[in-house]
Amino acid sequence: MCDTLVALGSATVDGSTLFAKNSDRPPHEAAIVEWSPRRRDGRELATTHITIESHPIDTLGCLIVRPEWCWGAEHGVNEAGVAIGNEAVYTSLDPRSAPPALIGMDLVRLGLERGRSAAGAVSEVITAIERYGQGGACHDPASTSARAYWSSLLVADPYEAYVIETSGPHVAVERVDRVRAISNRTTIEWFDAEHRHVRQPVEQLVDPRWHASNRLLAHQPVSVDRLQQHLRSHDSCLVDGWSVCMHGRDDAGRLVEATTSSIIVELSEARAPTAFVLVGQPCSQSYRRVVVEGAFIEASSRRPWLGSEVPRPGWPSSA
Repeated sequence: MCDTLVALGSATVDGSTLFAKNSDRPPHEAAIVEWSPRRRDGRELATTHITIESHPIDTLGCLIVRPEWCWGAEHGVNEAGVAIGNEAVYTSLDPRSAPPALIGMDLVRLGLERGRSAAGAVSEVITAIERYGQGGACHDPASTSARAYWSSLLVADPYEAYVIETSGPHVAVERVDRVRAISNRTTIEWFDAEHRHVRQPVEQLVDPRWHASNRLLAHQPVSVDRLQQHLRSHDSCLVDGWSVCMHGRDDAGRLVEATTSSIIVELSEARAPTAFVLVGQPCSQSYRRVVVEGAFIEASSRRPWLGSEVPRPGWPSSA
């Protein structure tokens, strides 16, 4: 479960594109925040489940947030000003039958490392799906609850944004007009009609969160402060705990799904990307502001953001 939003400059306070996402994962899974520096790939690249061909040019540096067991990323922003986040979606095609391949988080990181614009990142994601496919566990394979799913992605830069929705090898892309929210369901109208799983309980577990995000975006101009309030909110659910700030419990009352990291990114043609990053649950943790430029990139390339800088389960800091 996740929720991702974007507001293009025409809908924001200062004309910057605003991108935001809550990542909902198994509650005891650690989220790692790190800087992935530029590199010249070798002949092969080991992703989460498979090894693929390397990129013919240098990759871009990226600020990413990822589960500790995974190569890919839940969300992030690169030095070129491209932000990407993904969602789990279920369709009429059963993902459990697919052999190990790329997972949605791999697609996020590949798009960030290779995309110098939102359109460029979309092209890289589609090419990767066409060449390698999707498949494999999207939770820690050592976990008894590991499961597979397809992905939708929201991709943004200072000028434009796109939604990518998938069902195995099938892909749809839609350009964003001013604002857009996605959640754990297909939202591109024709793709939803053709591929949505008819028994997925979107009306109870997904649509309340998705509708809450759409209400936030409809009240313009959108700001960082309002996005932070939204990502901390608990009033977007029909089933107790299944809100934008996730505290999802099963029938026995056990916590089974929780927000483990969150990000808001300002993307402007006039200045470097600014990210507000948080690990843990937004309702009890604070965002840390990071400007992705010069000194930060140099320092982070020497010493990745790991260990004590990302305490578990939270990352207290000034908002």
